[in-house]
Amino acid sequence: MPRARFARPSEVPVPAGAEGWEQLYPYYLVFGPHRRAHEDGAFWFRESVHWPRPLRPLEATILQQAMLALGQANHRQFVLPTAAGIDVRILHGYCYLSPLAVTDPDTVAERQALFDDRAGHYYEHWDELYAAWMARIRRLLHQLEGLSFTVLPDIAPRHEVLAGRGLGPSYDLPRALRTLLDLAAELWQYHFEFLTLGYSAYLDYFRFCRQHAPGVTDLTVARTVAGLDVDLFRPDRELRRLAHRAVELGLASTLCAEPGRSCIDALAERPGGAAWLAEFERVQHPWFQYTSGTGFYFDDPVWADHLEIPLGFIRHYVDQLLAGHPIDTSAEELAATRDRLTTDIRTAVAAERRAEFDAALGLARHVSHYVENHNFYVEHWGMAVVWRKLRELSVVFVKEGFWNAPDDLFHLRVDELAAALDDLVMAWASGVPACGPQLWPTEIARRRDILAACSRAVPPPALGLVPDHVDEPFAVMLWGITDDAVAAWLDQSAPRELHGFGASSGTVVGRARVVAGPDGLDDIEDGDILVTECTSPSWAPVFSRLAGTVTEVGGLMSHVAIVCREYGLPAVTGVPGVTHAVRTGQLLRVDGTAGTVTVLDG
Repeated sequence: MPRARFARPSEVPVPAGAEGWEQLYPYYLVFGPHRRAHEDGAFWFRESVHWPRPLRPLEATILQQAMLALGQANHRQFVLPTAAGIDVRILHGYCYLSPLAVTDPDTVAERQALFDDRAGHYYEHWDELYAAWMARIRRLLHQLEGLSFTVLPDIAPRHEVLAGRGLGPSYDLPRALRTLLDLAAELWQYHFEFLTLGYSAYLDYFRFCRQHAPGVTDLTVARTVAGLDVDLFRPDRELRRLAHRAVELGLASTLCAEPGRSCIDALAERPGGAAWLAEFERVQHPWFQYTSGTGFYFDDPVWADHLEIPLGFIRHYVDQLLAGHPIDTSAEELAATRDRLTTDIRTAVAAERRAEFDAALGLARHVSHYVENHNFYVEHWGMAVVWRKLRELSVVFVKEGFWNAPDDLFHLRVDELAAALDDLVMAWASGVPACGPQLWPTEIARRRDILAACSRAVPPPALGLVPDHVDEPFAVMLWGITDDAVAAWLDQSAPRELHGFGASSGTVVGRARVVAGPDGLDDIEDGDILVTECTSPSWAPVFSRLAGTVTEVGGLMSHVAIVCREYGLPAVTGVPGVTHAVRTGQLLRVDGTAGTVTVLDG
């Protein structure tokens, strides 16, 4: 019997107006004729946890660096026994991934020995290696922040010429760009140094519990690793602390009187206002280097660059405090629940296996700090600086007439950006017209139209052959790709009960609020159930308004699942097609324990 399949990549029609979309990306990142047999015979899922929207050409460079570092760490460095790298392609601007499994028993055994040696060294020396990682990542972030791109002068300043450097702007600008791109690549290499090992420790713990504590759910196991103090949640803790301080200092009415940043001048005139503003400024670096999206798009708003975002969250917390509602999560309650569930599972494990359970749990908790913290230091802080520096470079091009606005730069491929910079400095050095001003404004406008057409289309959730069974651990635990998810993608019916991962326990009933991205967060009302493709950790400040959360993507150990558990918010993740099956205003029942979402009205 032939295996079921989704559409082949080559069979998906190009959205009207998106013709020529392939030219926006490197040839090896798009589906094409050269590897058609491999591509048609593989299973591909759309990666919307990190890349839910069409990628601009320069954004695809970061996708490439991320997947390159992931494949290197999994397949070539730590040598996961049953998983190689993850193949990546772009179709109509959207990212698709295909996990590559290792199935030959002899090869698996050889890789297992290598993994045990290398991973064992890291687990044994985790604290010292992690401390070294933190020092390296902070040093790299400092280097990124120190880069500068200045506009080209009509005449080089006298003091620069007489300093005897022998170098000028035509050297400095291209070198700064190369340095920026090298540091961005280095950032992503560091990202995966510990992540593979962190997830491997999680998976070993889950597998042990499934085998030796029968009847215990994966959600219960996940909750035994909750309630840990990690930097990823520090920005929201700072917002809540600032809300408390505003109330203590009698600044609540001034803070809440005006929208956006307009309250800052008024606060400075109030008794205690200067002290509060000093605290507000002090936490901005680094804790406001936090994007409202995934960090993989240049236009994800960064709190430090849009202070109206954190101020709005603080105002909401102040409103809650004035209404007598608590705004702080209970670390003690989370810890008590975690310890109680740990005791329950440990009791279910045979006595002779409990030492193994203790070791597996201890390692899972020990690595969890990195698994969450890397998200703040890389995706948020690191990428915020990378995008900011690229905008600074773009200002140089805008001055020379290459394009009209700083954001236009992101519509060039990285090789085109390097060529455009060569064009710019060659023309500047000699005083002749550059080609770029005649080429790029029209071409960037064309590419904007192509990407807009891609955005209007609904990309298929999967492509290629349906797998006999989905058991690649990262696909299941991080992205939520399971046999049930694949079956739901094949089934075009609209059931009233939808199924996903029970990611955070509790059952709630409320009205759906379907949100496409961070711009829709302002529409959320108290008691809503957030329905979205995926959330960002930086959305945590709105969680206090919600009754529950439902996402299309994300496995049990995805960031959205972990954040919801930390905030005690009932959640179901990995519900295929939920943003299309549910409309804003519909009454939903969300069972975050069973992993079901039921539509209670039409």
